[in-house]
Amino acid sequence: GKAAAEIIEEVRRQFREVKNERTGRTLREAIQLATEGHTIPEDEDVVPDSDRCVQISTRSSVKEMIAPGVYAIFAPLLIGFTLGPRCLMGVLSGAIVSGAMLAIMMSNAGGAWDNSKKLCEKLNIKKTEQGKACVVGDTVGDPFKDTSGPALNILIKLMSMVSLTIAPLLKD
Repeated sequence: GKAAAEIIEEVRRQFREVKNERTGRTLREAIQLATEGHTIPEDEDVVPDSDRCVQISTRSSVKEMIAPGVYAIFAPLLIGFTLGPRCLMGVLSGAIVSGAMLAIMMSNAGGAWDNSKKLCEKLNIKKTEQGKACVVGDTVGDPFKDTSGPALNILIKLMSMVSLTIAPLLKD
């Protein structure tokens, strides 16, 4: 997404512009030397600004959570006050059932993808096409297992709490 593109641009900028003040060596040059097997003394090393990448990622994640947060708060309010408590009960039931199923599926699929990489490492096939596919699966599986499933739990709880808070104000 947008954050990934911005991080890529920042990393490219750092490769070009971040230098060791003493030697004038850029980050790209230091990485190339290290890749070739040269030992770089600590005082000649080039230190990247990883805090900048963390800042980009954090800012983007907070910005991207605005829409789901607004949805979780305002959907029960809008439905409860315009269509009534019975419709709100149906929306909450649907959110709980579909959210729980989706969270379980994402957690299980993420765990399976994560474990496939471990199997590839155990079978010593990391350099094959199957091993490369396992790395891709692990890249997708980790966010599924660690963030997406639990985030749906929070969404369901937030919608339920907003609904319970406004329940006394709703007409029959």
